[in-house]
Amino acid sequence: MSRRIRAAIVGASGYVGGELMRLLLQHPGLDLRQATSERHKGSYVHLLHPNLRDCTRLKFRSVEDLEPTDILFLCLPHGAAMQRIGSFQPLTEYLVDCSADFRLDSAAMYRRWYGREHVAPQLLENFVYGLPEINRERIKGAKLLTGVGCNATAITLSVLPLFKAGLPFARSDVICEVKVGSSEAGNKASTGSHHPVRAQAMRSFAPVGHRHTAEVIQALVPWTPSLDLHMSATAIDNVRGALATSHVFLDSAVQEKDLWQAYRQTYGAEPFVRMVKGTKGLYRLPEPKILAGSNFADVGFAWDQDTGRVVALCALDNLMKGAAGTALQAVNIMLDWDETTGLSFPGLHPI
Repeated sequence: MSRRIRAAIVGASGYVGGELMRLLLQHPGLDLRQATSERHKGSYVHLLHPNLRDCTRLKFRSVEDLEPTDILFLCLPHGAAMQRIGSFQPLTEYLVDCSADFRLDSAAMYRRWYGREHVAPQLLENFVYGLPEINRERIKGAKLLTGVGCNATAITLSVLPLFKAGLPFARSDVICEVKVGSSEAGNKASTGSHHPVRAQAMRSFAPVGHRHTAEVIQALVPWTPSLDLHMSATAIDNVRGALATSHVFLDSAVQEKDLWQAYRQTYGAEPFVRMVKGTKGLYRLPEPKILAGSNFADVGFAWDQDTGRVVALCALDNLMKGAAGTALQAVNIMLDWDETTGLSFPGLHPI
């Protein structure tokens, strides 16, 4: 890295913005110089993100005071980035939008799943979906990147090897259930996040119609043009973490060794996806808790030979591999750096 690249974050007061600050401040190639927040402008960032105390003297500024930068990360609520994209693009050479505004390829799909018209549909085809495990070649040399949905990432990584290997399916249905922690909802308080309501809850908040369904279908299209994906999401009493449990039905001729081969071929060289499938012990299958703060995704599976059902599992930290961590991983690739730069630390245990 011959020089450090200037970086700025719009919407840095939220959880994803805070995670990006934590990562960028320790990155050898990125120099975080600006962080915006309308509510907290003028305040030191560590007053809102206390884990960054003594890591930086940055203060939040208004987006109106944003200066030109080399790379700009947008961590705004869904729907906000596309409203102002025309004013952000002239300020930067590289732009990464961590919201859902530019993840889908078509305005019609966006309308179907988000219930509104896209206000910048002409830009949809210009953004590259930033999940390295499926889009690494397109990310290289890109100028416009999207972040990923945490639930979509967990589901996609859980089942991707089965589709890439071309294994024979007994039926086209894929049934996916994701359990997620409260930080997925962001840091803006709501009735659902009120502690007496949220604590000790196991709430099915999206049994059908979850917006990330479209993202998963789009991600898997290169390997399965027609996919009947059924997704549900359940809120659990965690702060961080997502666990996808996906049910796929294969031909009875498939053997467990075929599944092992599929997962090893897909993830054997992936720096941030680990196979977890033991025969004994407490952590023999993916567990989100031990991934807190890390960019790793743990995948595994269980095989029911009698019914042909594969239970495919993926665990990750929704704020890291499901958001800020993957965004930085994609930026490393985009800028032709080692993609593990600033991200190779493990999670915590115990926590």
